[in-house]
Amino acid sequence: MKKLLTIFISCSLAIAASAVAQQQDQEQQQKPKKGKEKTEAQSAPQATSAPKEHAGAKGHAQAQGNAHAQQNAHPNQNAHGQQNAHAQENATSKPETTPRQHAMTKGEKEPGNENVAGTEQTGKGKNERGARNAAVNKSASPSSAAATAQSPASTGANQTAAGNANANGKGKKPDRQVVQQVKAQHQNFRAQPKPERVPAVTFNQTYRIQGAEQWQGPQYVAFRNYHPEWHDQGWYRSHFNRVELIGGGYYYWNNGYWYPAWGYDTSAQYYAYDAPIYVGHSAEPADRVIADVQGVLQQMGYYQGEVDGLLGPQTREALAAYQRDNGLYATAVIDEPTLDSLGMAS
Repeated sequence: MKKLLTIFISCSLAIAASAVAQQQDQEQQQKPKKGKEKTEAQSAPQATSAPKEHAGAKGHAQAQGNAHAQQNAHPNQNAHGQQNAHAQENATSKPETTPRQHAMTKGEKEPGNENVAGTEQTGKGKNERGARNAAVNKSASPSSAAATAQSPASTGANQTAAGNANANGKGKKPDRQVVQQVKAQHQNFRAQPKPERVPAVTFNQTYRIQGAEQWQGPQYVAFRNYHPEWHDQGWYRSHFNRVELIGGGYYYWNNGYWYPAWGYDTSAQYYAYDAPIYVGHSAEPADRVIADVQGVLQQMGYYQGEVDGLLGPQTREALAAYQRDNGLYATAVIDEPTLDSLGMAS
């Protein structure tokens, strides 16, 4: 009886051990299948999303999925698992185009984002700084221009006009040959009074040349200090060596300038303009110098009137235009800088 009981117990234990072993074998066989299924399930999104790796967020999710798949895969994973590993290496080694990079690429085509384009910005703060830098660069870009040269003028407006004329290349200088030809034509020129066309000015003791107080420099002292004076012939002859009748009125010569000699002869007191006229130290007659200037300005297109040797309104307008275009004070009268610019200084 004991032998039978022993045999029965042994058989039971053997059957139980066999069942346990069989169950363990079945569990071991099922684990690789589950790992394979999990690897295939996790690698499946890669196959569908591989053509869209540049889609940013999906590419990032795919890379994470491949990493999990590699960790869970059985050491004896099949060729498909190896392909997934290669795909993971490619996804991590090649630069991905993220939505941020897409925004940067788009920013290259948008004005004001020049600093953002072509630069990898990895944080929100960097992107904001890049946008601010782009806006600053855009606002600091040169617009206009060309710079304006500083030039003298009778007023602030004249200074601006003269400077702009020089910056824009509008200044004109006469040809030397033209100047010589004009001067040769006027060697014996004598002006005649024409009050019907160029009205005469009258004596005014309080008169001052308008704007002269703003003309700086020693070349303009005579104009800043000028005020008409009334004297008789004896006074003029005792103070000046030369007093001449020029164009219907008497003028006295003093240090390169001809001045109206008010009161010298009331019967010959025709003056087209009340101001000094610069002729240089050669002391050429004022009407001849005026005719030379008119002739040259006529050749240059500034003066459209008659060469009459009178400093009338049309001649003064032509002078002022030439002076502005060449960066001079718009004195509207013949002064030393203007004669120098015209090549007539003596």
